[in-house]
Amino acid sequence: MVDYVGRYTHRVAISNHRIVDIENGQVKFNWRDYRDHNRQKIMTLPAEEFIRRFLLHVLPSGFHRIRYYGFLGNRYRKEKLEHCRQLLGMTPPNESSSQPQPCEDYRDRYEKLTGHSLRECPVCHRGRMITVKLLAKDRSPPAISDIS
Repeated sequence: MVDYVGRYTHRVAISNHRIVDIENGQVKFNWRDYRDHNRQKIMTLPAEEFIRRFLLHVLPSGFHRIRYYGFLGNRYRKEKLEHCRQLLGMTPPNESSSQPQPCEDYRDRYEKLTGHSLRECPVCHRGRMITVKLLAKDRSPPAISDIS
């Protein structure tokens, strides 16, 4: 079981055996085209684009990649969670409520945990922080300029 889970928690975005060639600033690698009857093909990308795509799969420091398994696995998750609740003597979640509870703001949770407010000025501790501008959520990452 540990071996099975290990394959899914510690894999990299692309394994070395899939890389066919690295030459003249180009990377050639094998990939599987599921739309074309699962055929294996070779793709060639500029090295910068290959690295960009690879880095999309690298998690920030402190994060761990893991898939759900056991009672949190997809297949019977709802039934197994219900069984766990019964075994623990928990009341079932109230799904009949038409109005969902508003989510607690992260600033409120931070203040409860630390005793410090994110809404007050971090310098004078008297003034109130106000929203000046909201940044768009759909921003693309900044372009990396070639410095070579």
